[in-house]
Amino acid sequence: MASKFGFMTLAVLALTLAVCVQDTLGGVTCENLDESTCAFAVSSSAKRCVLEKHVKRSGEEAYTCGTSEIEADRLKDWIESEECIKSCGLDRKSYGISSDSLLESRFAQKLCSPPCYGSCPNIVDLYFNLAAGEGVFLPKLCEAQGANARRQMSEIRSSGFVAPGPVKSANLVAEAPVNYMNLKAEYYVAPAQAPAY
Repeated sequence: MASKFGFMTLAVLALTLAVCVQDTLGGVTCENLDESTCAFAVSSSAKRCVLEKHVKRSGEEAYTCGTSEIEADRLKDWIESEECIKSCGLDRKSYGISSDSLLESRFAQKLCSPPCYGSCPNIVDLYFNLAAGEGVFLPKLCEAQGANARRQMSEIRSSGFVAPGPVKSANLVAEAPVNYMNLKAEYYVAPAQAPAY
């Protein structure tokens, strides 16, 4: 019995020590980043960091860095370099994560340029997944820069998907109308809602 207790204590102690060592060795924690390093960073748990803007009651803007639920593929503990931010046409003060910038042709050109697409795997991974969520294959979008770029952009705007039609014809016979004379009206009193301030 004493050996079981000793083994359990040792296991709990080892687990606690492992967690503490990981924190002290300097893994990236989104909540510890400031506004100059938050956007486009990836935490030690492979979650993307997101810059959030809050307006205080005084009207002053405050920035916080939070952890999103979006995971990065094969990346951890990553703070994006200034070179990649500039060559990909991004801004450190980007709030949230959105595919909207893919609609801008200038941004798509910078994203697809060799200095960005060939040298910034974190940003390419992020926008690859955002484009895929809109039904667009990023390498195809980059290939289409020029003549077909507008068409690719319109596919993003329309999400690129068209709902398939029915496989066989549908039976479009309506049911008979309801006889409204046989319906009874019952009235219920709804509880009042508390005033919102």
